[in-house]
Amino acid sequence: MSEKKERHDFTGGPLCLSGRNVTKAFGLGDRKTVAVDHVDFDFHEGEFVSIVGESGSGKTTLSKMLLGLLNPTEGEILFEGKVRDISTARKKREYWKGIQAIFQDPFSSFNVFHKIDSVLLDCINMRGGRNLSQEEKVRLMTEACSFVNLKFAELTNKYPFELSGGQMQRLMIARIFLLKPRILLADEPTSMVDACSRATILDMLLDLRDETGMTIIFITHDIGLAYYISDTVYIMEHGRFVESGKADEVILHPKAAYTKRLISDVPKIHEEWDLSTVDLLAKEE
Repeated sequence: MSEKKERHDFTGGPLCLSGRNVTKAFGLGDRKTVAVDHVDFDFHEGEFVSIVGESGSGKTTLSKMLLGLLNPTEGEILFEGKVRDISTARKKREYWKGIQAIFQDPFSSFNVFHKIDSVLLDCINMRGGRNLSQEEKVRLMTEACSFVNLKFAELTNKYPFELSGGQMQRLMIARIFLLKPRILLADEPTSMVDACSRATILDMLLDLRDETGMTIIFITHDIGLAYYISDTVYIMEHGRFVESGKADEVILHPKAAYTKRLISDVPKIHEEWDLSTVDLLAKEE
């Protein structure tokens, strides 16, 4: 990857999504598991935020609450400064106009019976373009595909499963380009592609942010990717944020022991690898 991107300071800027004491528990009594444990967060308009944690840290459960797919057990989530209300199907659909997601498995993100044309047309219709001319719809789909270095003329009448994993990930970003939500939640969107495609997709997400001004929440276990792409980083362990702040402060001057371990676990080509944490984990198991 190229050198880190220019950081932006959003402190004091308009908030788009916030949380206060957000908690999610599963089960009852002795079988109760707290997946997300009283977390607070403030995500600003146009900010690129990374939530970093290992498997089981609670980041995916938190992302489902942000999307409205799970309800918090405690606490509240605020959208554009107001307590979020998704109590009815209509209100939930309205909320989803402002927040969308792309996931790590592109193969399960598309209906295998719908052609690519239909996938992109649905996005145009959701944005109120149902009555546009066919020529204008084709222009919009061509523009969206071009944004992610795909050619619409080569995709028309094809099904998503006829594409490679990298092409499908790009197609998901093309969908977001058409939908233009206020917030994009990207849950491990590069985990199933090679290193070259990974850098390309991350750069496309940055371009998308710069093009539309949307807030991007990047869910990842890879602290190196988070440093490469983020303005702000939240480190999550056992359902809690153990550290948060500007990317340079968190990654270059970590305070939490967990953050330090995540950084030490990143292999460095020109240094001898420190496997002490691996040995420690093996003994704990």
